[in-house]
Amino acid sequence: QVQLLESGGGLVQAGGSLRLSCAASGRTSTSTYMGWFRQAPGKEREFVAGSRWNGESTYYGDSVKGRFTITRDNAKNTVCLQMNSLKPEDTAVYYCAAKVGALYYSDSRRYIYWGQGTQVTVSS
Repeated sequence: QVQLLESGGGLVQAGGSLRLSCAASGRTSTSTYMGWFRQAPGKEREFVAGSRWNGESTYYGDSVKGRFTITRDNAKNTVCLQMNSLKPEDTAVYYCAAKVGALYYSDSRRYIYWGQGTQVTVSS
C-alpha cells in the first residue's frame, strides 16, 4: 500500500509559478513510478509528468514541456512538481499517483494509488 497526499495548489496569475508536493508513505521503492496528472472540468484526465521514485526516468506531457519540472525531495520523502510560466489552460485539479513497477506509462489506468487532488487555478 502507498498513501499519497498532495499540497501546494492555489490561485495564481498567468505567468506565475506554483510548486506542488506529494508526500508518500508506505511501500515506495525504486520500483515505484510516480506520476502527476490533471483533470479540468469536462475533460479527460491528462498525464503531466512522471518519474521513478529515485528521480530517474522523467517524462513530461507535451503541453507542459519546458515549463514544469518533476523532482524528488529526499529529505521530505516527497515528489514535487514545479510549475512555471503558468497559463489559464493549466487550470485543473492536479493528482499525484503511483504505480507498481519502474516503467513509465502515461495511461492513468496503470496507476493504482492516487492522492485526493489539489486545485490549481490560473487567472488571465
